[in-house]
Order: sequence, then structure tokens, then C-alpha cells
Amino acid sequence: MKREPYDDLPAVPSFRLESSLVADGETMPTAQRSGIFGAGGDDTSPDLTWSGFPDATQSFIVTMYDPDAPTPSGFWHWAAINVPASVTSLPTGAGDSDESLPDGATHLANDASLPRYLGAAPPPGDPPHRYFIVVTALDVAEAGVPDTATPALALFQTLGHTIARAMLVPVYGA
Repeated sequence: MKREPYDDLPAVPSFRLESSLVADGETMPTAQRSGIFGAGGDDTSPDLTWSGFPDATQSFIVTMYDPDAPTPSGFWHWAAINVPASVTSLPTGAGDSDESLPDGATHLANDASLPRYLGAAPPPGDPPHRYFIVVTALDVAEAGVPDTATPALALFQTLGHTIARAMLVPVYGA
């Protein structure tokens, strides 16, 4: 049985996360796959809309993580931090650059050292990988991590400020 990466974290309430492009258990669309790593895609982040998060929310972190990547630590594809609590959606392509994000939000480098969204690209022949697209609600306005932080460090440093989490888990692979 495959490991569920968020099961090992303290339980928090969930809220609603939707997209017109990606859905739980459905195949990742071509545009959301990697062009950089040869999966025939465009490295375009999907549109996301969320609601029902706690009133105490002061900011969000948006991430995409592949726990099935053939590494001991999985693969972080995307991390946007300090998304203001007043923002409840990101349009398609918001992961292109910091200029594509709402004011105050920034990207952290993914595991390819790129400060942007990197689409799905499992190795040829691998069974389908799961891509955890997660919006984490925080009770602080700023994540308080340096711009050089990894997505894993940002989530570790903000664990005590995490008050809710929403996720979609599309798949892609042979």
C-alpha cells in the first residue's frame, strides 16, 4: 500500500478545494504535465479555488508534491507561500512566476531548483504517480521562512501554525 504523506502529520480540519482542470484520481491534463522534463506538457499550474477554511486563517501555502517519485523524499513540484487570506483562488498559470501570484505571495524553489510550477513527469514505465495539490491554511500572515527555504522546510516551520488543509490528488503515469 502506498504511503499517504499527510497522514503522519497532526490532524487538522479540511476545507474545499476545486479546479476545472484537475480532480481526485483523474489523469493530469497535458498542460499540467512537464515540458521541461519531457512529459509533453506546458508546465502550467492548474486553476484552484478554495472555500470553507477557518475564520482564523491569515495566509495560505499552495504546494504540489509527488510522494511516489523514485527518491527517499518524493518530489516537490510547486510551492507558493504567503498567499493572503483574502485570496481564495489562483488562475491557471499562477505558478509561472512571482509576478503571476497575488501581491505578497512568492514561490519557493521546487526540487528542480526552479521557483515556479513544474508539471508531472514520472519516469517512463513507472506506475501512475499521485500529485498532492494542497492548500494549507495558516494562522499567521507570513510563513516566516527565508526565500531560500525548500517546500519541505516551509511546511515543517509552519506546522504549528497550520489550522486546516485542503487537497486534490490527480494522477499521471504509464
